[in-house]
This record gives sequence, structure tokens and C-alpha cells, in this order.
Amino acid sequence: MLAHFIVALRSAGIPASLTEYLTLLRGMKEGVADYSVDDFYHLSRATLVKDERHLDRFDRVFGEVFKGLEPPEGDLTRTLPEEWLRKLAEKLLTEEEKAAIEAAGGFDKLMEMLKQRLAEQKGRHQGGSKWIGTAGTSPFGAHGYNPEGVRIGQDESRHRRAVKVWDKREFKDLDDDVEIGTRNIKLALRRLRRFARQGAATELDLPDTIRATANNAGSLDLKLVPERHNTVKVLLFLDIGGSMDDHVRICAELFSACRAEFKHLEHFYFHNCPYERLWTNNRRRRESEVSTWEVLRKYGPDYKAIIVGDAAMSPYEVVQPGGSVEHWNEESGQVWLQRILGHFRRSAWLNPMPQPAWDRYHSAVLLRQIMENRMFPLTLGGLDDMTRELSR
Repeated sequence: MLAHFIVALRSAGIPASLTEYLTLLRGMKEGVADYSVDDFYHLSRATLVKDERHLDRFDRVFGEVFKGLEPPEGDLTRTLPEEWLRKLAEKLLTEEEKAAIEAAGGFDKLMEMLKQRLAEQKGRHQGGSKWIGTAGTSPFGAHGYNPEGVRIGQDESRHRRAVKVWDKREFKDLDDDVEIGTRNIKLALRRLRRFARQGAATELDLPDTIRATANNAGSLDLKLVPERHNTVKVLLFLDIGGSMDDHVRICAELFSACRAEFKHLEHFYFHNCPYERLWTNNRRRRESEVSTWEVLRKYGPDYKAIIVGDAAMSPYEVVQPGGSVEHWNEESGQVWLQRILGHFRRSAWLNPMPQPAWDRYHSAVLLRQIMENRMFPLTLGGLDDMTRELSR
């Protein structure tokens, strides 16, 4: 069985060697994996995979070779958890049923309907198509479905179709200590670096010292130069929360790599699209808010602006005043984004969503046009293309 597993790995392009196979056998002999499939999976992955680019390939081969090896454990008749029972109250529709539900007819119409419902409604509703409630097809409420609505009283997104969210949003900062998976990102970002010697002369200039000593008839003549520093200045604008929860790991790896590579790095958070205010700390968001105008005044056009977000939102958030999902914005996201692009001469958008999916979102198409096609996938190839663009 194990020999067949090694052959399958090598056929899939994973260079598992005889030495690594013997290491796996020794681990099995020492009882590291015992009789658990999960333990064996982690042991074999640690011994046979030496490049994290092969992890997905390893998972596929492991699933094919050992499929159905171990039956589910535990008592299947035990009581269902309470949160599972709560899920039964949610509205579940087929794709045909979803397609039959019509949107309200535009942002202004939706806001007018909400104002009218708030004035008329007197009690709680569930399962309906008109009132503010739960598990229905109304544009207003929670745990239901509508192609264009206002989410009220629901912990997290389900269909990601909300135009507005009537809740206090709590997000977490990206972790700048993430190390796993950042090495290749760091290598890709190094194309942006530009070195210059600044400050006091503290570093020995060996060629000039040799030349000066020779000219001085062999008497030592030390020559010092200032230390070389990376002078590139980078400003990160990071989309956080909502659909970006699916991309937290890769964004944290990018953030950690940027912190390691760039001495002059500043970062700000936004949600979905930049508007009149940004913030620097998600746990203390209200206290750390800063005016976007202040950011534009404080940081000069020599900064390279990198916007990181999946561009997946309601198109109203891009083109419509008041279209922000969280608050009432006096000016559209497009206006603020154009101000940012007009100030920072070198700017780009990194999108963690797979590139083939971009065209499925009208907002992503709009933002790509505003960025003049300077939207790149958050992959190693995309980072290479972005750094070439920003280095022009």
C-alpha cells in the first residue's frame, strides 16, 4: 500500500525520494501515527512533501489512494448541536427559485421601501416576502434570500448579495507575524526595492580603502560610506471583512512579507471600497479612523499605492453616493478611488480572488476599468506583473 502511495505521488509530480520513504517507514515503526488516518496524513505530508507548492497535489493523491480507509467515529445518534437546529430556520432555495425572485428595482427604490416598511411594520415576521423578518424572500432581514437587500440582524454573510448591512461590523487586523508561505511573496516583492546610501558614514568601503591605501604608500587609509537602505515607500490599502474572510490567510502572508521587505511601509484598512474615511486598527476601529483627505495630504506621490481586495461587492458601492454597505457616503467609491489614483503616480490593485471569476462581478469589471487594467491576481505571477508595473 505504501509503495503504491509513493508511486502515485511521483506520478503526480511530487519528488518523493527513497530516503523520505524510509523516513516515513521509520516514523510508522516508532508509532508516530498509531492507527489514526489523520496522524498518518500529517506524518506522511511532513516527510514526503518538501515544497509547499505541492501540498494541494499531495492532498489529491492521498484522497485517491486512501479513500474510504477509516469509517466515521463516534455515536451518530447523539443529540444535534443547538446551532445546527437554528440553521433549520434559514431559508434554503434552489437556483431556479432564486432566479424567480425579483430585485427591488435599484438602490433608491430599495431605500424608499425600507423607510416605508419601518414606518408600517408593528411586529416580528418570519418566512414572508414583504416585511422585515427572517427566513423569507423579503429584501430586508436575515437568514433568507433576495438578490438585492438590506441585511439586518445576521452574524455573517450567506449569499453575499446585501446592498446595506444594518449591524455593527467587527473585524480583526491582519497578522504581520505570519511566516509560513511568505518566502516566495518576499522574493516577488524584492523587484520593487531601490537602494540608496543615506545617513552617517558607518560602513567600510573596501575597494576605496584599498585604492586610498595604495595611493598613500601602504599607510592604511580607511574610507567609510553610509549604509544602504531600501528607499521604496509603499502604502497598503487593505480590504477587510465580508467576502474577504475567504482570503485572510493569503492577505496575512502578503502583509507579513511587506512588513519584512519595506522599511517605509504604511497601511490602512477599508471595507469593500475606499471612501472618505479609513482606519488603522480593526479592534479599535472607531478610535483609529483617519480622513482619506489626511492620508492624501500626509503621504507624497512618491509612495507606491497597493490596494488589496477581492472587488466583489454591489456595484452601487462603486458608483452610487450612499451605496456603501456600512454607512451613508456622500460621494461614491469611484470618486474616492480616482482621487487616490490621481495622487499616487504608481498604484495597482491586488485581487486574491481567482482571475477567471472576476468577470462574474460587475463591481470587479468597474474597478478594473477605473484602475486602467492595473488589477493583478494575488499570485506569484500576479505579483511579478504588479512589481514590473510599479517599477516603470
